[in-house]
Amino acid sequence: MLVRRLVLVAAACAAAPACSSISTVRVQPESVYVGPHLRPVAVIHAQVTSAYLLWIPIPGHVDLDHVVNRMLLATAKALGADKVVDVQVDITPDTGVWTLRKLLGYRSASASGVAVMIEPDAAATASAVP
Repeated sequence: MLVRRLVLVAAACAAAPACSSISTVRVQPESVYVGPHLRPVAVIHAQVTSAYLLWIPIPGHVDLDHVVNRMLLATAKALGADKVVDVQVDITPDTGVWTLRKLLGYRSASASGVAVMIEPDAAATASAVP
């Protein structure tokens, strides 16, 4: 009977969807300064959270590669941006005393930045025109 319950709990945990979110907000170019020859498109924030039960991640994918490359940068490209500036990342450590948190707890990773489009240099375009 106990084995059936454990199998049922394991199956329910495996079927749980990932707890991730991406938030975007479009910004006006004159309201956010990001540097010369860069035009801000949007501010993007990506976050992933995973629960842990006896060192087993439910659902997993909490690492910087996933949250930065697959979520933050992919969203910026989908919005038409050329690059992302002012990137900030945060992740719950998984070593040292933080390993005890995996007994019954959670781990999260987040990344945010400003998606920008590169504007051509005005002097270079003026000199290129005959």
